[in-house]
Amino acid sequence: MQRWRGLEDIPQDWGRSVVTIGSYDGVHRGHQLIIGRAVDRARALGVPSVVVTFDPHPSEVVRPGSHPPLLAPHHRRAELMAELGVDACLILPFTADFSKLSPADFIVKVLVDKLHAKAVIEGPNFRFGHKAAGTVEYLTELGRTYDYEVEVVDLFVSGDAGGGAPFSSTLTRRLVAEGDMHGAAEILGRPHRVEGVVVRGAQRGRELGFPTANVETLPHTAIPADGVYAGWLTAAGERMPAAISVGTNPQFDGTDRTVEAYAIDRVGLDLYGLHVTVDFLAYIRGMLKFDTLDDLLEAMAADVKRARELTEAYDQEHTDRA
Repeated sequence: MQRWRGLEDIPQDWGRSVVTIGSYDGVHRGHQLIIGRAVDRARALGVPSVVVTFDPHPSEVVRPGSHPPLLAPHHRRAELMAELGVDACLILPFTADFSKLSPADFIVKVLVDKLHAKAVIEGPNFRFGHKAAGTVEYLTELGRTYDYEVEVVDLFVSGDAGGGAPFSSTLTRRLVAEGDMHGAAEILGRPHRVEGVVVRGAQRGRELGFPTANVETLPHTAIPADGVYAGWLTAAGERMPAAISVGTNPQFDGTDRTVEAYAIDRVGLDLYGLHVTVDFLAYIRGMLKFDTLDDLLEAMAADVKRARELTEAYDQEHTDRA
C-alpha cells in the first residue's frame, strides 16, 4: 500500500480512483464496512482505492485541547487498511488554514485535482469542509459536475457492546476508559492495542520476581482503566502472553500512571529501548493497595495464573476456528 503525507506526495501521473474520507480512528467494524466497500468498488472499476485521513485529529485544530484519546496511531491504521486491501492512504496535515477550506474547495483540491475520484464511498453522517458544512448530499450534487459518483454505506453495526449502542470510535473510547476490553474488542474486531518504547522504571517488579516492561505510550493513546489485565506483549516480532498493570502503583505510593507488562514464564528478557505493542484481552481486577508485601505477591501470582488461562483459552479458540 502506498502511503502519502500531504497532497504533494501524490504521484503526478495518478489516474482515477475510488476514495473514502474520514478519521477512521481504530478502523473498527463499522469503518471496515465503508473501507471494504471502497476496495470492492475500486476493483470492480479497475482503479485503485484511496483512504483519506487527517493528522492531527481535526478537533485538536478546531478546538485546541480537545484531542480525543486515539485507538490507533496512523501507522497502525495504515496497516489495518492495507489488510483490507486498500491501495493508498493519504494523510492530510490538518492545519488552521486547511480547516478553512470550503466544502467546494475541498472537493476540487483533494478529490478532483489530485485523486481524480471516480467514486466516493462514505457513511451517512459524513461532514467535511469549513465548520463541517459539507454533507453527503452536497458531495453528491457536485459529483454531477465533476464526474464522480457517491455511494453511502450504513456503518452502524451494533452488538452487545455498550448496551447495544451503534459501534463507533466514541463508544470504543468509552469502553476502553471503563476497562471493558471485551466490549472494545467486539467493536474493533480485535483486542485493543497500545504501543510505545520500553523505558526504565522503578524496577520494583524485577525485585519482586515479576520483571515488567514499562511502556512509554504514544501521545493521546487511549489507555484502559486502572487495573490488571490479561493480554499479550509483542517485542521484536515475538508475541508473548502477559499480565498487564495500568495505574499509579498505589502499593508504593506512585503518582505517574504507567502501562507495565509482565511476559509470563519468560526469563532474562532485555527489552529496554525497544518499540513494543501491548494487546489487552480481559480485565482481571482493579488496582489495589495490599496490607503486606506477601499479600501483594500472592495477588500477583494469581493475576499471572489467570492471565495465562485467559490467553491460552483465547489462542485455543482461535486456533480451533482456523
